[in-house]
Amino acid sequence: MHKPIGPVANFPVNKGVCIDVEGRKIAVFNVTGQYYGVDDTCPHRGASLSQGSVQGTKVHCPWHGAEVDVRTGQCGPPAQRPVDTHDISCDGQQLFLDS
Repeated sequence: MHKPIGPVANFPVNKGVCIDVEGRKIAVFNVTGQYYGVDDTCPHRGASLSQGSVQGTKVHCPWHGAEVDVRTGQCGPPAQRPVDTHDISCDGQQLFLDS
């Protein structure tokens, strides 16, 4: 699947954007022109990761500060498990969810 998810302009650098793909919420992050997608729900208490602060390739959960690597989905405490990752591609103008 190569599903369009929006123009590049909708995904600002160092910010998370939540998209809904067939009922599944995915947080998309623009890390200086490289795009990453992870499930938007923190495994600790369910906060929206797209609302967290971004530092490099890490997003910090807005509720309890769990650090999530947007490249791998690995989470730090207090989260006990990783989040699923999603491949995002870009043709220079549009972003796509690849699966």
